[in-house]
Amino acid sequence: MIVITAPTGTIGRLLVDDLLDRGERLRLVVRDASRLAPEVRARTEVVVGSHGDATVIDRACEGAEAVFWLAPDDGSAPSTEVAYVDFTRPAATAFARHGVRRVVAVTALGRGTPQAGHAGPVTSSLAMCDLIASSGVALRAVACPSFMHNLLNHVRALKEQGMFFMMTDPDLKAPTVATRDIAATAARLLLDDSWDGSGQVACLGPEDLSPNDMARIISEVLGTEIGYRQITGAAFKERMTGFGMTDGMAQGMVDMFEAKNKGLDNAEPRTAESTTATTFRQWCEEVLKPAVTA
Repeated sequence: MIVITAPTGTIGRLLVDDLLDRGERLRLVVRDASRLAPEVRARTEVVVGSHGDATVIDRACEGAEAVFWLAPDDGSAPSTEVAYVDFTRPAATAFARHGVRRVVAVTALGRGTPQAGHAGPVTSSLAMCDLIASSGVALRAVACPSFMHNLLNHVRALKEQGMFFMMTDPDLKAPTVATRDIAATAARLLLDDSWDGSGQVACLGPEDLSPNDMARIISEVLGTEIGYRQITGAAFKERMTGFGMTDGMAQGMVDMFEAKNKGLDNAEPRTAESTTATTFRQWCEEVLKPAVTA
């Protein structure tokens, strides 16, 4: 039995489909079961509720061999520590109580870097993995840079202004990864019962790109000129709080991007294992372009 948290998210949905295609037994923890496709509900066990709730995650872990763990984005949390570490405490207890053998968790790059201690959600995500490992369960942390998927938040600006806006240095080349490749890595690890202990597996995409590189590729894919503009941390924080994010979470996001600008995502060595398949151009053609032209 494999437990999947956040099964309707951009990673979890792909992971569920992959594992069901392989004939695996799945138990899904979901707040709203109606968000699951009927064919998925018919082929899985469903535990309704938040996987941050002690009663819910305890029920989900009973008899489970492996768990896919992803702390959800929570802009309403007072801090990144609450959103990641405190949210995960009941799960760490449940993993130990029920003898879960393996946990695959999604986290961020940056462990061991000078920036890791003051990088908002990255710092808290790394602490989350330390908490899971302290439960005694075998852990593989799937460590990721920024997601290509995040550019879907800029679809309106791309349509209306021909621009996208981030805090990132326009010439900083860094890895970026497709969520499909994160899901594929998680599936491989969940199905492999040969590993133990605590470790990290990085997903770096196939290339390092700057925001200016991305703007050029998006322009070529869309057939129209797209530009990139760097915004200040103050402007970014104001935008995030304007969308309803708490001050603590918004400041954490600012801290994260400042850390990325100082090389947080560039310390991980690129290897054959960490180089995932989907190029940024392919993702733009298959995902971003349909969203912009819809």
